[in-house]
Amino acid sequence: MAMIASSALNVFGQISAGKAQQESSKLNAFQIKTDKALNKTQAMQMSRARKEEYDLATSANIAAFAAAGRDVGSDRSVQAFLERQESLVGEDIGRIARQQNIQGMKAEMAAMAEKRRGQNAYVSSLFSAAGTVAQGIYQYKTVKTPAAPRGGGEGK
Repeated sequence: MAMIASSALNVFGQISAGKAQQESSKLNAFQIKTDKALNKTQAMQMSRARKEEYDLATSANIAAFAAAGRDVGSDRSVQAFLERQESLVGEDIGRIARQQNIQGMKAEMAAMAEKRRGQNAYVSSLFSAAGTVAQGIYQYKTVKTPAAPRGGGEGK
């Protein structure tokens, strides 16, 4: 009877360990997705900060050009300068968005892999538990079956 109890305890332990790994993986995947959301928010803040920096620099440049006596509305070199600055800020914001998208995809794949790892650990624990059950049954039957008498009664 102790052998059956021991096998049952092993089975319970294996399944519980697999379930715990699965739950841990779910928590890790949730953390990865939370980090993804935080990264997205950070990228939006960086884009906004870059745009505000551009707006302040543009205002300062326009004021400097006006103070120097240049006609901001009709001076082609001033217009070219301002257009180039606008183009640069657009490129910077585009790079921030692309980087955030790449990081987001990596995080999504990592979260899926983590969930799969947990699921695989749980399934593996079920197979281990089934093996333990089979081994326990085999051992029980081996111990329960009496051994055949050995050569003591022949030839008399």
